[in-house]
Amino acid sequence: MSKIDLRSPEVEIREIRLNSITGFAGSASGLVDCARCGGLGDRKRAFTQCMSCSTSKAICTVSLIQDIAVISHGPLGCGARFHEYAFTYQVNGAKRGVPNPKQIRVFSSDMGEEDTIYGGAEKLRTAIREVYERVHPRAIFIVTTCASGIIGDDVEGVSNEAQEELGIPVSAIFCEGFRSRIWTTGFDAGYHGIVRKLVRPSEEKIPNLVNIVNFWGSDIFSKWFQALGLVPNYLTPYATLESIADAAKAVVSVQICPTLGSYMGAAIEQTCGVPELTEAPPYGIPQTDRWFRALGKATGKEAEAERFIEKERAEWLPRFEELKKSLEGKTAYVTAGAAHGHAMLAILKEYGMNTLGAGIFHHDSVYDNPSDSLDVLKTTIGDYGDVGNYTVCNRQEYELVNLLNRLKPDIFVARHGGIVRWGARLGIPALLVEDEHYGMGYEGLVRYGRRLLNTIENVEFIKNFSRHAKIPYSEKWLTSDPYTFLSEDGNGGH
Repeated sequence: MSKIDLRSPEVEIREIRLNSITGFAGSASGLVDCARCGGLGDRKRAFTQCMSCSTSKAICTVSLIQDIAVISHGPLGCGARFHEYAFTYQVNGAKRGVPNPKQIRVFSSDMGEEDTIYGGAEKLRTAIREVYERVHPRAIFIVTTCASGIIGDDVEGVSNEAQEELGIPVSAIFCEGFRSRIWTTGFDAGYHGIVRKLVRPSEEKIPNLVNIVNFWGSDIFSKWFQALGLVPNYLTPYATLESIADAAKAVVSVQICPTLGSYMGAAIEQTCGVPELTEAPPYGIPQTDRWFRALGKATGKEAEAERFIEKERAEWLPRFEELKKSLEGKTAYVTAGAAHGHAMLAILKEYGMNTLGAGIFHHDSVYDNPSDSLDVLKTTIGDYGDVGNYTVCNRQEYELVNLLNRLKPDIFVARHGGIVRWGARLGIPALLVEDEHYGMGYEGLVRYGRRLLNTIENVEFIKNFSRHAKIPYSEKWLTSDPYTFLSEDGNGGH
């Protein structure tokens, strides 16, 4: 396991820390083999249509903590999309069993042209004091942007001064968009800032407490854990400063997605001695069996885990078998972030569906805990076989549309809302599953299967829509090699 240095305010980017890439075309097994033997190289694109930004991922990670405030240190425009987390905050709070979540509080230091010349440190100091006086947060996170990063503002120094002055944690999160081509580095930066300032080693341990490093998904763990005599400690959406501090007292940490949670799990293990469960999340029957057994072993609940597995399999697997009769042989294409996309592939293959390909946003050669069993793609290939037309593509929609048009699957499964529209435009039924807990476990497998079948069988609207929808790509592009702009040598040329 690589050492995580919490003394440094900055996270080492994934390209360096994990040898992560954003360009690949081939088979899933070929990618895993290259990554594991240390021979994986990134293939760059001569043309880039769109990308996401690490700053928004960092704010997404920390802004959902209760009783805190976030300051985006940069121009006002850098905060243009942060309003979306306010909506998500309220909608998903009910799913998590949080009836009255506190509204997110995200501010901007509003850097202007003068600040980029003379420095924005004083404006940041003023912003911190004003935010403290207006909303009285119990902690403040300062998120950097490209503007403050380029001019080299001493954000760490200003944060430490403010922490001493105000008597609350003030944590600098370095996540400028230009820092990394892999926006998931923003999640790492957010978790780094949380663990660095809010989590402290503790001699006290709560023997049934389990950390769950997660995103926005619904509360499925309370039901599971009640049967096992365990208590979930969700990190970080809707967490309080107390529950984050309690992370050091847990018996083990699990994550719903190693891509998302690898860094925080490893950081808590290295600094607080709380082991990270080195088993991929429970998607698909074999992996669900393995995950619950590993959790039982880690928490001293082996007997309870075996009883739970037996009961759940008896209840849900007959329903799964019925659904499989209708789904087996159907074709599918998947696009999503790394580990969650791999989990989607496991569910589709569990139903005997033919996965024609996948467009995954990036690939990590290893995680911060480098255990093979955390590698969801490797596990999926081992359980169900290879996936062809497998691409690593950082949301270059021109590649995605080309491949969908060529492959014409029975269903297009996507993790993010802005992407599913391409399926509809091409007349392909598209399934958006925003709740990343939706397909977990035996019951989740059945839930997912029902959604898949319902989407495939109800196609009339999609077919009508596609007849009137316009595709902004020319016929020449749609019939061209989808990897025209993807280099062979990693130097940006084809």
